[in-house]
Amino acid sequence: MKNIIISLITLIILASCSQQSNSNTSVDALISSGNKSEITKKKNELKAQQQIILNDLKKIEKALNSDSKKGNNPLVTTFITEERNFNHYLEIQGNVVTKQNIILFAQYAGTLTNMYVKEGQHVTKGQILARIDDAGLSQQIAQMEIQVSLAKTTYERQKRLWDQKIGSEMQYLQTEATYKAQQNAIKHLEAQLEKTVVRAPFNGIIDDVFSEQGSVVAPGQSQLLRIVNLKNMYIEAEIPESHLKNVVKGKMVSVYFPILNKTINTKIRQVGNYINPNNRSFKIEIGIENKSGEIKPNLTARLKINDYTSPNAILIPQSIISENAESQQYVYVVSDKTSDNKAQAKRVIIKTGLTQEDLIEVLSGIDINTEIIKEGARNIREGQIVKILSN
Repeated sequence: MKNIIISLITLIILASCSQQSNSNTSVDALISSGNKSEITKKKNELKAQQQIILNDLKKIEKALNSDSKKGNNPLVTTFITEERNFNHYLEIQGNVVTKQNIILFAQYAGTLTNMYVKEGQHVTKGQILARIDDAGLSQQIAQMEIQVSLAKTTYERQKRLWDQKIGSEMQYLQTEATYKAQQNAIKHLEAQLEKTVVRAPFNGIIDDVFSEQGSVVAPGQSQLLRIVNLKNMYIEAEIPESHLKNVVKGKMVSVYFPILNKTINTKIRQVGNYINPNNRSFKIEIGIENKSGEIKPNLTARLKINDYTSPNAILIPQSIISENAESQQYVYVVSDKTSDNKAQAKRVIIKTGLTQEDLIEVLSGIDINTEIIKEGARNIREGQIVKILSN
């Protein structure tokens, strides 16, 4: 069919040339005769022939376009670019930590006479948790208090005499030294006695009891119990140093706990000032609320930190981007779109930025309201006519 149409074009052109040759002879003769009426008549005839030829050429060109490309136009889908708000998130893993998670050790050697709490019990700061036998230390203090009282009375009398210049200064100084020494001695014994009482250092929950009542404990060696505060908790994570400029205090963070299937939104409350030379990272702390108490220390958390935002970004699917031999990224846009949804594919070099899931930000190369080929982009070439399916 294509060859037949081309042959028809050739015949039309040859016939036109033949007619033009004969016409030129006739025209020359008419012009020589000077008959204006005949010349005008010939002019109108030639214009009519010219219009017929032009109409025939248009029909043939349309037939050529329709026939030569029939069945060979790749089918594609397109989308129109638009400005969107783009939030990029750094996704990392962190662990739940609490600074109020400690094991209490015995500070005095002796028998654990009383354990006043049990596992799971809520306690308040300063509450007595356990008591160790003081081995007569309280009795020693009682005796010392009598001696301190006597030393105080002696010192006060000697001081009144010395103020009246009665007696020697040495006697006054000796009674003063004796009194102060006994005061210090009793303070030391009271400090030792205080070590026999185990108190809660902060509000929390008794997580584990290691020593039973009646067991013998040693200072700094015997674990008594673990106390944990589940209210004052945070997540600790290590961030690569490449994100130092974007991951700052106050940044919003989405925290997901896979085990609990729970997500909370919070902020970075502290950013470390030290880069670990072993893995080139720095630490951050993210405060979390735990009113229900279901978040436990060492629980794994997945963090999404908003490290980049662009309110007027152009986003396209990563799957439509290709690379040439020079490692330049490109996509295909459409141009010269016709009423029957046919258009020409045009390759455009682009520069891209950050990604989020299957989308990537385009920094340069295309603008908003650009029609880009989506489905079928891998099967076309530069300048090819494509058929656009309805979106």
